[in-house]
Amino acid sequence: MIRVPFNDAWHVGPLVSVHEAIAPATTEATEVSLPHDAMLMGGRSIKDSDGPPTAYFRHGKWTYEKRFPVPETWRQKRIAFEFEGVYRDAMVYINGALAGQWANGYSRFHVRADDYLEYGQTNAVRVDATACQDSRWYSGGGIYRPVSLLVGGLVHITPTGVRLTTPDIDDGLATVVASTEIANEDIRTRAVEVRLEIADAAGKVVASDHSPVTLVPGETIAARQRVYLRQPSLWSVDSPHLYHVTVRLLDTDGQTDEACTHFGIRTVTVDPLRGLRINGEAVKLRGGAVHHDNGVLGAADFTDAADRRVRLLKAAGFNALRSAHNPMSVAMLEACDRHGMLVMDELFDVWTVPKSGDDYSRSFPQWWERDVDSMVAKDFNHPSVVMYSIGNEIIEAGTTNGARWGRRLADRVRAQDPHRLVTHALQGMYIARDKIPALKAELQPDATPIRGLNDYLGQVTHLIDALMASPVVGERLEEPASVLDVVGLNYGESRYVLDKDAFPNRVVVGSETFPTKIDQLWKLVTENAHVIGDFTWTAWDFLGEVGTGRHVYPEDQQVHRAPYPWLTAECGDIDIIGQRQPISYYREIVFGLTTTPYLAVRRPRQDGYVIKPRAWTWSDVSPSWTFDLPLDSLLHVEAYAAADEVEFRLNGVTVATVPVGTARDFVAEADVPYKPGVLEVVAYRDGVETGRSGLCSAGEPMCLKLDADRSEVPADPQRLVHIEISLIDEEGVVNPNRDTRVTLEVDGPGVLQGFGSAAPSTEESFLDADTTSFDGRALAIVRATGESGRITVTAKAQGLPPTSVEIGAVQSSTSSVTGRRSVC
Repeated sequence: MIRVPFNDAWHVGPLVSVHEAIAPATTEATEVSLPHDAMLMGGRSIKDSDGPPTAYFRHGKWTYEKRFPVPETWRQKRIAFEFEGVYRDAMVYINGALAGQWANGYSRFHVRADDYLEYGQTNAVRVDATACQDSRWYSGGGIYRPVSLLVGGLVHITPTGVRLTTPDIDDGLATVVASTEIANEDIRTRAVEVRLEIADAAGKVVASDHSPVTLVPGETIAARQRVYLRQPSLWSVDSPHLYHVTVRLLDTDGQTDEACTHFGIRTVTVDPLRGLRINGEAVKLRGGAVHHDNGVLGAADFTDAADRRVRLLKAAGFNALRSAHNPMSVAMLEACDRHGMLVMDELFDVWTVPKSGDDYSRSFPQWWERDVDSMVAKDFNHPSVVMYSIGNEIIEAGTTNGARWGRRLADRVRAQDPHRLVTHALQGMYIARDKIPALKAELQPDATPIRGLNDYLGQVTHLIDALMASPVVGERLEEPASVLDVVGLNYGESRYVLDKDAFPNRVVVGSETFPTKIDQLWKLVTENAHVIGDFTWTAWDFLGEVGTGRHVYPEDQQVHRAPYPWLTAECGDIDIIGQRQPISYYREIVFGLTTTPYLAVRRPRQDGYVIKPRAWTWSDVSPSWTFDLPLDSLLHVEAYAAADEVEFRLNGVTVATVPVGTARDFVAEADVPYKPGVLEVVAYRDGVETGRSGLCSAGEPMCLKLDADRSEVPADPQRLVHIEISLIDEEGVVNPNRDTRVTLEVDGPGVLQGFGSAAPSTEESFLDADTTSFDGRALAIVRATGESGRITVTAKAQGLPPTSVEIGAVQSSTSSVTGRRSVC
């Protein structure tokens, strides 16, 4: 079926009752373009929200409506809607009649429209959604992913009907099997020709086939075509080659339908002796978990936002992502395909036992099969997807009934896709939660004094390690693990070596781990073939679960979840606007991907209170040598390096030379007297310099710098421009200590879609045209309107000259991704 974007001219408002439901003419309705996150509109509050898990955003119920013409010619067509994601409990009405529904807020689903359309007239589609006490993180709300109108003939390719497999691959030849599901909804027998074309990245057709198919009325068949590609370009992390597939149906009157997709040619194997192999080459997963929100965009899902995230994550050293804890969006999967990022796509956070008051567990028994089918259909042609996860920290997983559910889920996945691996992120704290009190009593007490929450969480990691290594967890893991190709262990590294001997056929992945332990974890991964990788919590910071990794000082509330107005989890390698944090650079060095050392400075405190890396919390350091301190005040500096020793230089003078790894692998520390200028670190191995980096003191801010990630954008309302805003001095150095209110104006064919900073605690809205910078930075996201012309974005701040950047909106299928910078 032909996909037509169906995202413009929707109207959204509060859902109150059927008698008061909105119509486009009502004053309560707001016109929007999809994707759209309705939860952002409601703002944040301690009241009328689900509190820390959802970042204090108000829950709500919303209804969307769109009117559209239906021509008479559609009587001989088949019409459906494709919703990539509606949060949550979507009810779809066409001309007032219920046409379809879907319980899960993260699944793609289709709604047939034919029985409800009024031909030759203007029709209306309405979607109701709700989000209330049903999530452990920020979910967003409404139609937050794109919608398509699907139009096909009476004989048509079903919406997810084209599936590609590559059963045989070698250096010179690849066998490609295309299976196309075709339905005949005519009242007569129909004969069509199925034409298959496969094109390479340059658009050259490299394989084709055509075959006749006859279908009796009401019949649905799968047409299988086998073609051969000579000298195939394989898809891999380093060389993500993609092929484009077009399938057309033709009869004596011409073309009746068409479907397009892409795929990659690659093999995936795993065993405990050689680990994970892609195209026969060993790959260790340098992984991270990601939630579905896009920071200042809320949950709204755009192709350009997904592409930027994946590019930045790949540049930071990741080669694998885990979707936490729901199916990944199409836009994100396509970005992973393009950039060579492996994916563990996850189905559920709950099965039959709830984790929130009104979560998906209430729907799971009736809906799980449809959600499995939806995810597999979505993922099937994406080469980036190498593993399906059937659940995250499922509470009942360690019981016999939970193991039965796990088997049913794994079997359902494999029945539709036997080519990918199945895993499950298992957690001992849930599997043996009834044994925790007894185990705590048996444990040797940690002698480290507990001065506050961060130290307490450090002792919790000690308990988790002991629990995961306990015999009871080992026993309760046996049955749920037996149905998996790869056993996912959340915070379960204490089982890695134990299971190597006890279960020699078991392959393990660290499906969720503490970021602060990556030095120890990566050593376990590299020294044990059966451990195929590590997924940190998290690769990219997210909204909700507020304050998970924050620094808690004596004057702060000693609570795990932070009080209002905390907004983010504060535990990502990359913050919500795309800036890498110190832990990210440490991880890159641990992975062995760079010899350039990294330099960070502990934020000074008069009381000398120090927070050390514990659980999800990294040390409280920043990459800045700009402080409002008396000269010669001692500052504690950290260098991360794959070296024997490092030399600290201040304004060209050596102030300290210290060995690396004394207290912590890859870390060297020293106290340096503060003087403005340049602080530099030089790394040495065997007396030979391996790299250097430095920090420059910033003067007073002189202007705002605007860096756009592209100079042109397609004139398409689905396309975005990301503009990084920084507060710089006359030398171009960012000043993190002079945060100020920044106001934006957008002129021309663009609108401000989101604007904010990475401030973890704030009451500012991403929907406003002004925000306060954080550590000298902010991010603006501008959306094209569909018209061509010049988009001018102007930033203003008190005491600084206005700064502008221009982006061309062009009527073209391609645009430059070369960034454009403002000039002060």
